[in-house]
Amino acid sequence: MTGDVEAKALLRAERLAARNQLAPAERIEKSLTIAETGLKELEMEPGTIVSGFFPIRSEADIRPLMAGLKSRGAILCLPVILDKTTIVFRELHADRPLVPMGFGTFGPGADCAELDPSLMLVPLAAFDRTGHRIGYGGGYYDRAIDRLHRKGLHPRLIGIAFDCQEVASVPAEPHDMRLHGILTESGLRRLNS
Repeated sequence: MTGDVEAKALLRAERLAARNQLAPAERIEKSLTIAETGLKELEMEPGTIVSGFFPIRSEADIRPLMAGLKSRGAILCLPVILDKTTIVFRELHADRPLVPMGFGTFGPGADCAELDPSLMLVPLAAFDRTGHRIGYGGGYYDRAIDRLHRKGLHPRLIGIAFDCQEVASVPAEPHDMRLHGILTESGLRRLNS
Protein backbone atom coordinates (compact mmCIF):
# COMPACT_ATOMS: atom_id res chain seq x y z
CA MET A 1 0.00 0.00 0.00
CA THR A 2 2.79 2.41 0.90
CA GLY A 3 4.42 1.63 -2.45
CA ASP A 4 1.21 2.61 -4.25
CA VAL A 5 1.02 5.89 -2.34
CA GLU A 6 4.64 6.68 -3.17
CA ALA A 7 4.19 5.69 -6.82
CA LYS A 8 1.11 7.88 -7.09
CA ALA A 9 2.94 10.81 -5.49
CA LEU A 10 5.77 10.47 -8.02
CA LEU A 11 3.39 10.18 -11.00
CA ARG A 12 1.37 13.14 -9.68
CA ALA A 13 4.47 15.32 -9.40
CA GLU A 14 5.73 14.31 -12.87
CA ARG A 15 2.43 14.90 -14.67
CA LEU A 16 1.74 18.19 -12.88
CA ALA A 17 5.24 19.35 -13.84
CA ALA A 18 4.49 18.42 -17.46
CA ARG A 19 1.18 20.30 -17.31
CA ASN A 20 2.90 23.33 -15.79
CA GLN A 21 5.29 23.37 -18.74
CA LEU A 22 2.45 24.15 -21.16
CA ALA A 23 2.58 27.80 -22.15
CA PRO A 24 -0.48 29.79 -21.03
CA ALA A 25 -1.58 30.40 -24.65
CA GLU A 26 -1.27 26.67 -25.39
CA ARG A 27 -3.38 25.84 -22.30
CA ILE A 28 -6.07 28.26 -23.50
CA GLU A 29 -6.12 26.71 -27.00
CA LYS A 30 -6.23 23.18 -25.63
CA SER A 31 -8.97 24.15 -23.15
CA LEU A 32 -11.08 25.58 -25.98
CA THR A 33 -10.59 22.36 -27.96
CA ILE A 34 -11.68 20.37 -24.89
CA ALA A 35 -14.81 22.55 -24.66
CA GLU A 36 -15.65 22.14 -28.37
CA THR A 37 -15.20 18.38 -28.22
CA GLY A 38 -17.10 18.06 -24.96
CA LEU A 39 -20.08 19.95 -26.38
CA LYS A 40 -20.17 17.61 -29.39
CA GLU A 41 -19.51 14.35 -27.56
CA LEU A 42 -21.06 14.56 -24.09
CA GLU A 43 -24.63 13.32 -24.13
CA MET A 44 -26.89 15.12 -21.73
CA GLU A 45 -30.61 15.72 -21.37
CA PRO A 46 -31.88 19.19 -20.40
CA GLY A 47 -32.16 19.36 -16.61
CA THR A 48 -29.11 17.15 -16.05
CA ILE A 49 -27.14 18.20 -12.97
CA VAL A 50 -23.51 18.66 -14.04
CA SER A 51 -20.66 19.30 -11.63
CA GLY A 52 -17.78 21.22 -13.08
CA PHE A 53 -14.90 23.12 -11.55
CA PHE A 54 -13.13 26.42 -11.94
CA PRO A 55 -9.48 25.97 -12.89
CA ILE A 56 -6.67 26.35 -10.40
CA ARG A 57 -3.00 26.57 -11.25
CA SER A 58 -2.44 25.06 -14.72
CA GLU A 59 -5.67 23.01 -14.98
CA ALA A 60 -7.72 22.93 -18.15
CA ASP A 61 -10.23 25.77 -18.11
CA ILE A 62 -13.63 24.16 -18.63
CA ARG A 63 -15.69 27.29 -18.04
CA PRO A 64 -16.49 27.50 -21.80
CA LEU A 65 -17.64 23.87 -21.71
CA MET A 66 -19.77 24.54 -18.64
CA ALA A 67 -21.33 27.60 -20.31
CA GLY A 68 -22.14 25.51 -23.38
CA LEU A 69 -23.71 22.75 -21.30
CA LYS A 70 -25.77 25.35 -19.43
CA SER A 71 -27.05 26.70 -22.76
CA ARG A 72 -28.19 23.13 -23.52
CA GLY A 73 -30.19 23.01 -20.28
CA ALA A 74 -27.70 21.68 -17.73
CA ILE A 75 -28.01 22.69 -14.10
CA LEU A 76 -24.46 23.50 -13.05
CA CYS A 77 -22.85 23.00 -9.69
CA LEU A 78 -19.35 23.39 -8.29
CA PRO A 79 -17.48 21.56 -5.53
CA VAL A 80 -17.46 23.25 -2.15
CA ILE A 81 -15.01 22.25 0.55
CA LEU A 82 -16.81 21.78 3.87
CA ASP A 83 -13.88 20.46 5.92
CA LYS A 84 -10.59 18.60 5.52
CA THR A 85 -12.32 15.51 4.14
CA THR A 86 -15.60 16.58 2.57
CA ILE A 87 -16.79 18.32 -0.56
CA VAL A 88 -20.38 18.80 -1.61
CA PHE A 89 -21.72 20.30 -4.80
CA ARG A 90 -23.68 23.56 -4.74
CA GLU A 91 -25.70 25.07 -7.56
CA LEU A 92 -23.93 27.76 -9.55
CA HIS A 93 -25.99 30.93 -10.04
CA ALA A 94 -24.81 33.81 -12.25
CA ASP A 95 -26.43 36.36 -9.92
CA ARG A 96 -24.86 35.12 -6.67
CA PRO A 97 -21.29 35.81 -5.54
CA LEU A 98 -18.72 33.07 -5.27
CA VAL A 99 -16.85 32.66 -2.00
CA PRO A 100 -13.24 31.52 -1.41
CA MET A 101 -12.97 27.75 -0.96
CA GLY A 102 -9.24 27.44 -0.32
CA PHE A 103 -6.67 26.06 -2.75
CA GLY A 104 -7.09 29.24 -4.81
CA THR A 105 -10.58 28.42 -5.98
CA PHE A 106 -14.09 29.78 -5.40
CA GLY A 107 -17.51 28.19 -5.09
CA PRO A 108 -21.16 28.95 -4.43
CA GLY A 109 -22.02 30.10 -0.90
CA ALA A 110 -24.22 28.46 1.69
CA ASP A 111 -27.28 30.20 0.21
CA CYS A 112 -27.06 27.92 -2.86
CA ALA A 113 -28.71 24.50 -2.95
CA GLU A 114 -26.66 21.34 -2.52
CA LEU A 115 -27.13 19.09 -5.55
CA ASP A 116 -26.26 15.51 -6.46
CA PRO A 117 -24.68 15.57 -9.92
CA SER A 118 -25.45 12.88 -12.49
CA LEU A 119 -22.57 13.99 -14.75
CA MET A 120 -19.30 14.91 -13.06
CA LEU A 121 -16.44 16.67 -14.82
CA VAL A 122 -13.54 15.61 -12.63
CA PRO A 123 -10.18 17.39 -12.34
CA LEU A 124 -7.10 15.22 -12.04
CA ALA A 125 -3.32 15.18 -11.94
CA ALA A 126 -2.77 12.00 -14.00
CA PHE A 127 -4.77 9.25 -15.71
CA ASP A 128 -4.27 6.00 -17.58
CA ARG A 129 -6.09 4.34 -20.49
CA THR A 130 -8.21 2.18 -18.19
CA GLY A 131 -9.83 5.17 -16.49
CA HIS A 132 -7.88 5.22 -13.27
CA ARG A 133 -6.95 8.68 -12.09
CA ILE A 134 -4.65 10.33 -9.64
CA GLY A 135 -6.15 13.37 -7.99
CA TYR A 136 -4.33 15.90 -5.89
CA GLY A 137 -3.99 13.57 -2.93
CA GLY A 138 -6.83 14.73 -0.70
CA GLY A 139 -9.34 12.03 -1.70
CA TYR A 140 -12.19 14.58 -1.84
CA TYR A 141 -13.69 13.30 -5.09
CA ASP A 142 -13.33 9.61 -4.17
CA ARG A 143 -15.23 10.21 -0.92
CA ALA A 144 -17.87 12.39 -2.63
CA ILE A 145 -18.47 9.76 -5.32
CA ASP A 146 -18.62 7.01 -2.69
CA ARG A 147 -21.22 9.06 -0.78
CA LEU A 148 -23.32 9.37 -3.97
CA HIS A 149 -23.03 5.61 -4.56
CA ARG A 150 -24.23 4.93 -1.01
CA LYS A 151 -27.30 7.07 -1.83
CA GLY A 152 -27.97 4.79 -4.80
CA LEU A 153 -26.71 7.34 -7.33
CA HIS A 154 -24.18 6.51 -10.02
CA PRO A 155 -22.96 9.67 -11.75
CA ARG A 156 -21.11 9.47 -15.04
CA LEU A 157 -17.49 10.42 -14.32
CA ILE A 158 -15.57 12.25 -17.02
CA GLY A 159 -11.96 13.11 -16.24
CA ILE A 160 -10.70 16.41 -17.62
CA ALA A 161 -7.02 16.69 -18.47
CA PHE A 162 -4.44 17.50 -21.09
CA ASP A 163 -2.83 14.67 -23.07
CA CYS A 164 0.49 15.29 -21.29
CA GLN A 165 -1.11 14.04 -18.05
CA GLU A 166 -1.48 10.46 -19.30
CA VAL A 167 0.66 7.75 -17.70
CA ALA A 168 1.12 4.09 -18.64
CA SER A 169 -0.58 2.79 -15.50
CA VAL A 170 -2.01 4.23 -12.30
CA PRO A 171 -1.55 2.06 -9.20
CA ALA A 172 -5.20 1.52 -8.26
CA GLU A 173 -6.31 1.20 -4.65
CA PRO A 174 -9.67 -0.30 -3.59
CA HIS A 175 -11.23 3.11 -2.81
CA ASP A 176 -10.27 4.62 -6.20
CA MET A 177 -13.18 5.33 -8.52
CA ARG A 178 -12.70 4.57 -12.21
CA LEU A 179 -13.72 7.15 -14.77
CA HIS A 180 -16.30 6.46 -17.49
CA GLY A 181 -14.43 8.69 -19.91
CA ILE A 182 -11.51 11.05 -20.26
CA LEU A 183 -11.80 14.32 -22.16
CA THR A 184 -8.58 15.86 -23.43
CA GLU A 185 -7.63 18.05 -26.38
CA SER A 186 -7.40 14.83 -28.45
CA GLY A 187 -11.02 13.91 -27.84
CA LEU A 188 -13.33 11.99 -25.53
CA ARG A 189 -12.22 8.47 -24.71
CA ARG A 190 -15.20 6.44 -23.61
CA LEU A 191 -14.31 3.66 -21.22
CA ASN A 192 -16.20 0.60 -20.06
CA SER A 193 -16.45 1.14 -16.32
